[in-house]
Amino acid sequence: LLELLAKEGVPATFFCTGDVARKHPAVVQRLVDEGHELGCHGDTHARFGGPDRAGAERALAGAAATLRGFGCAVTSFRAPNLDFFAAFVPLLAAHGFRLDSSQGKHKPGSFFVQPSLLDGVARVPATIVPSAVRLPRPIRNALFSRMRDPVVFFFHPWEFVDVTGEPIPLDCRFRTGAPALAALAETIAWFRRRGATFQRMRELEGVSTRRAA
Repeated sequence: LLELLAKEGVPATFFCTGDVARKHPAVVQRLVDEGHELGCHGDTHARFGGPDRAGAERALAGAAATLRGFGCAVTSFRAPNLDFFAAFVPLLAAHGFRLDSSQGKHKPGSFFVQPSLLDGVARVPATIVPSAVRLPRPIRNALFSRMRDPVVFFFHPWEFVDVTGEPIPLDCRFRTGAPALAALAETIAWFRRRGATFQRMRELEGVSTRRAA
């Protein structure tokens, strides 16, 4: 994936857990050195959707301490499973996060969610479910043509490994591995032909002009 992004000249944001960063520091340092943004994905991939405010604060503090140890500002956050209480947004601000991408337009009841500002934190939702990019080209291109700025794609590293034979849901395993990499390259080309620019999440902080209720 890093090789593809380098070939295409596309910067990305990698939302990483503190746990993964501690286990694979060389990979995390490589993505930082190659100009990608390091974002926070919690400390252990435990969900933030419950009411445990103290636990959420511990997870944010632990992850932030680990990730900022790689010598970069870590100001973007995305919760595991895009599951995050709006009431916890002030915790993000308190720990130095300026952008939250824990909402998803593909989630039930969230299709019309737009970038917004809450307690000083820009909330920029993901646009579509990750597996959409692995759909057959005519279907995904039809979906792309209906998207409006800012278009925010997100993926999981395992999608670029062949897991077609694993006992996991079909939408998670179909066309994984090399086909997923090829589909991502085609997606980049599709948007580039239409004049798109590719940005890290931190560069989208300014799109949130509407204050959330």
